[in-house]
Amino acid sequence: MKTRFVIFASVVAIAASSATAQDLHACIDDACTIESIMPQDAASAPAAADSAATRYGSWGFDLAGMDKSVKPGNDWFDYVNGSWVKKTQIPADRSSYGAFAVLRDLSEARMRTLVEGYRPADAANPDRAKVATLYQGFMDEAAIERADAAPLIQRLAPVKAAASKDDVAVLMGQSMGGFGASFFGPGVNDDAKRPDVYALYLRQSGLGLGDRDLYLDAKFASQVARYRQYVAQMLTMAGWANPDAAATKIVAMETRIAQAHWTRAESRDRDKTYNPMTLAQLQAQAPGFPWAKFWTAAGVAKADRAIVAQNTAFPKIAEVFATTDLDTLKAWQAFRTTDDIAPMLSKRFVDANFDFRSKFLNGQPQQRDRWKRGIGVTERALGEAIGRDYVALYFPPSSKTKMDALVANLRIALRGRIDGLPWMGAATKQEAQAKLANFSVKVGYPDKWRDYTALRIVPGDLIGNVERASRFEWDYRRNRMGGPVDKAEWGMTPQTVNAYYNSVKNEIVFPAAILQPPFFDPDADPAVNYGGIGGVIGHEISHGFDDQGRKSDGKGVLRDWWTAQDAAKFEAQAVKLGAQYEAYTFEGLPGVKINGRASMGENIGDLGGVLISLDAYHTSLGGEPAPVLDGYSGDQRFFLGWGQVWRTLFRTEALRQQLVSDPHSPGQIRAINPLRNVDAWYKAFDVKPGDAQYLAPADRVRIW
Repeated sequence: MKTRFVIFASVVAIAASSATAQDLHACIDDACTIESIMPQDAASAPAAADSAATRYGSWGFDLAGMDKSVKPGNDWFDYVNGSWVKKTQIPADRSSYGAFAVLRDLSEARMRTLVEGYRPADAANPDRAKVATLYQGFMDEAAIERADAAPLIQRLAPVKAAASKDDVAVLMGQSMGGFGASFFGPGVNDDAKRPDVYALYLRQSGLGLGDRDLYLDAKFASQVARYRQYVAQMLTMAGWANPDAAATKIVAMETRIAQAHWTRAESRDRDKTYNPMTLAQLQAQAPGFPWAKFWTAAGVAKADRAIVAQNTAFPKIAEVFATTDLDTLKAWQAFRTTDDIAPMLSKRFVDANFDFRSKFLNGQPQQRDRWKRGIGVTERALGEAIGRDYVALYFPPSSKTKMDALVANLRIALRGRIDGLPWMGAATKQEAQAKLANFSVKVGYPDKWRDYTALRIVPGDLIGNVERASRFEWDYRRNRMGGPVDKAEWGMTPQTVNAYYNSVKNEIVFPAAILQPPFFDPDADPAVNYGGIGGVIGHEISHGFDDQGRKSDGKGVLRDWWTAQDAAKFEAQAVKLGAQYEAYTFEGLPGVKINGRASMGENIGDLGGVLISLDAYHTSLGGEPAPVLDGYSGDQRFFLGWGQVWRTLFRTEALRQQLVSDPHSPGQIRAINPLRNVDAWYKAFDVKPGDAQYLAPADRVRIW
């Protein structure tokens, strides 16, 4: 299907999972108020920001944003959002804009009010003092300009001094708790086959451009050429010898790494990416890389094994390391260190990094205000310290109560859909119901907050503070290897505008910041809430039953609980869905399409989310007919609510990056393609053969 898509796409979509996501907190009933888990001095927190969530119309939907001259079946996105598109411009400091970005702006403004009210000398609240010190250090431009490259030169000294490839491997390991990079990416997470224990994971890494396709597909030759210029620019600013020649060798080396990498679709396969290996086995399978040196330098020496993801890529990447000259490896580490630190250095480094990473690759014309970048740095380092005050001021207990009711109805809906599936056998249904019964749900905020006592924040040492925060986080993760999993931990802060499903914990998580209009408004029409946040909840629940989430059982254990016949039927429908998404083309981006396999989980999540939430909405009516509001039926308002949350604008460059490296389909497609497979949408808006977005019943995908 040809799609007019010069500027439309998804801002940031719902996350499938989080590497650090943890389990259901106990604080979910009416008796457990937010205030009861706040510090004693919560009442002394800074006054709330004047900013407030935008209300959407009189019943939760922006009627003025519609373009009613468009027939719903010809262009659903324009019908729902066309007038909004015409009158809205992407802010100069963004590469995309829409419902997610609006809430992110709100969350940033609220955090700014909090953070700028904190004081470095607050002895009564050390966490607030640390937040204030880190933020004020970022905002001290004069001091940062005076320091210029000095903090960088200090951290490049060990790179320059490296006398062997063993030394480079040590630097790669040390980068886990600081600046720089590695050919292999360690992480600590719940063991997918032993969900109660933390395990060490290793994944392919080493690409400064991110995805392998950017190096290997001729369509992106201009991106690679500009990247080589950027590498040379960074090395020149770092004072590295022969920067231009080094940049050419670095890009050639990364291209070899890209050739070794698995594709995004291959890297999603949870069966193929679970490969436990001891250090000895890793050394035998991937010789040429000093694994023991790296292992020790990363601080994971106590691990008796690692779960290797892209196992067949590791020998090839190790060979790249072994056959690359020492000077190129050192130059690569110097570049990656410089690139890592650049956004926090003097203006010349910040501008160079912005010009390539944001302006060239994503089409963003203007740098974000300094305070916004400062909030980002501070939130990444001390997110839950800010989150404690955020939820006290901006998340009323009533929102949690209404969310609980929504989730309960969605559980009922999915239970009914599983029972009624004509293609699934009884044995698989029994396992699916057991998994649903074991789903955990987290709403708003954690009941246990991170302890930042061990994190040292020093006035006047911005780079050191960020480095220590990185080390603090890595130490926190690695020291848990082999230990029991913390079921209460969250993988996102309350002020994050997002949500996720964690397959190993079999949990869905909804931070406070996404529980606002247009996703959720406690005073809105229920149909719109079910179309918005209900669809999001359904999306996350559906991740437990998508092409990869379905591989874990109700206890989070990675195992095959499907009959072969049912698995084959599921796969046939998934392939059919993938083909629908791959059929879309985008103006201004010839040959760049949605990768149906790489985006499969998110696409299944959207389809399942709509179907489950629509059933849940019907359940919520209690057998009574839905009212008609402004001429729209209940089902019509539900679908309008879904379409509204995907209203988005996108710069062409950013859309390219989205399609190449993001598992989520663009927002305009997310707004319509799930609905093309939902019979009720056709009935609600009288979509008929001949309409551009019509699918014949036989062509509609039937999964959940």
